[in-house]
Order: sequence, then structure tokens, then C-alpha cells
Amino acid sequence: MVKEQKYIVAESLKDAIRAAVASEHDFRFIAGGTDVMVNRYQGNDNTTCLIDLTKIDSLKGIAKIGDYLRIGALEILEDLQFSDILRKEYPVIIEAALSVGSPLIRKTATIGGNILCENRCLFFNQSEWWRESIGYCLKCDGDICIATGGKNACFSELVSDTAPALIALNAEIRYMDKDDTHQVKLEDIYTGDGVLPRNLPSTAIVMDILIPLNQQIETVFFKLRERKSMDFTSLTSAVSKTAEGKLRIVLAGVDPKPVVIEGNIHDDWEDLIKKAYKASRSVDNDTYSRKYRKEMIKVFISRSLNDLNN
Repeated sequence: MVKEQKYIVAESLKDAIRAAVASEHDFRFIAGGTDVMVNRYQGNDNTTCLIDLTKIDSLKGIAKIGDYLRIGALEILEDLQFSDILRKEYPVIIEAALSVGSPLIRKTATIGGNILCENRCLFFNQSEWWRESIGYCLKCDGDICIATGGKNACFSELVSDTAPALIALNAEIRYMDKDDTHQVKLEDIYTGDGVLPRNLPSTAIVMDILIPLNQQIETVFFKLRERKSMDFTSLTSAVSKTAEGKLRIVLAGVDPKPVVIEGNIHDDWEDLIKKAYKASRSVDNDTYSRKYRKEMIKVFISRSLNDLNN
């Protein structure tokens, strides 16, 4: 029996959450749709209800509020470059946003959707017939990780490009779940489990991203991919330094969650690089080899530290 397909346009956060609860977890929130719709087309998402958030004005806008710069979760990636506040104070966010996908994707994709994009793996992000022919993996109800041959862990990778830049800036998020609003550090929503990569409640809606103001912080951003015009990341790095010399090294594309290493610009750089290298649980599930991506971690961090030290 074919299930009824529903598309609900929510007018408010409460409407959206009410619809999600009524759908008994057989739903997806959708805004830009650049991740959700592709996964549905490939058969990786078979939920029967889509809840459209694009009419909810409270999820939009960029402004200074109290001690934070607030970026609404529905802000379009392409539009971030037109924000005077971001250009002046946090240009790395624009750089990261403009590195995502292709121009067409960036004109639709949202920053909230990008930090929540589904983890990717060369053996998962394929058509249904391809996955059936090679065998189902842990991420699609199989019993083995095809990339490693193991049965205990999925190593699908976090491929958000904006998340490393935001985490390097000590970003937090606010989300609403039912009637409660919560504020947490952005890096804390990622579990490190490739099958269930985020620990947010299923009905939670990310409202906005909050970046502390007056940090006196510099950030260097790099991204590795085969084609600059469109491909998902094979390695994204964002390294930040405060006026006091405190460092945050944040990597994506080489682990199911962000790799975050903290230190000081006066620390032994080789030691910092070694910590980031060891913390990255990359496997051969990308178009670039594991060995090459691990080597590029050293290259990107070295370049970043040199830039920040000059």
C-alpha cells in the first residue's frame, strides 16, 4: 500500500513542530531542499511528510542582539555576502558560505541547512539500485561498513563548510523543541556517529546561529575538493586566533563530526598538527584517498598558522 505523501507549509515555529509531532517522526523539515531532495531522489530518505519552514520570518535576519551576532537559520548562503556586519567583522563566514556547492545551490541553500546537512559517504550517497547491488551499509540498515569492513561504526563524514568556520568563531545555536528553547555550542550537536550524526531531538528546529561579539579574532579558511565549482568537501579547515594568541583548529570532511583542537600560537605547531591528524578518523570513503586527505590536514594547518602568525 502506497503511503499518502504530504507537504505542509508552516506559518510559525509552533505550527511546524505541531505538524512534526503529528507525523510521528515520518517527516523532514525542508527549507532550501538542496540536501533533503537529493537524498529523497536517491532513496536515502523515504519519509512521507515534508514540512516547509520558508514562511517563518522569525528564522530570518542578521543583526547584533545583546552580546551576539545573530544569523537566522533561513538566511540564504549566497545572500550572506551582502551583509555589512559579516563583511566587516566575520568575513570568514562569507568565505565558507561561498565555497558551498555551485552558484545555483548557494542561491537556495540556507545556513541552517548547511550545518545540519546529512553526513556523506561514497558508498551511501548513491542510487538505490547501486546500493542494492553492492550491499547495504550501516547507514542504510545494512550490517557492515563497506568502506572499512567493520560492523561497529559508520564513518560517513561531516561535509558542512560553514560549521568549521562558525565553530572556529565559538558559535552557538538556538533551537526550539515543542515549547522549549535551548542554546548550545554548535560543536556539541554533533555525535561522531555516522548513522545518527546529530543529537538534536527529531522535532527540533534550529532557529539561529549566535556568534559572540568583540572577540578580536582572526580566521583562516581552506577547502579541498576535486572541482571548485560544485563538489562536497574532502577536507575543510578553519583556524582562528584571538588577540591573546588562543587557537581553535576545526576540521570537517575527515570525521563524522568536527575535529576541534585548541591551543596557543606559541605552542609547538608540529604537536598541534599531530593532535588534529590523530583525531581525524578518515577512511577510504571519498574520491580522494584517506592518505592524501590526512596529508592535506598538515598542509592546511601549517598554512593557516603561518598566515595567522604574520
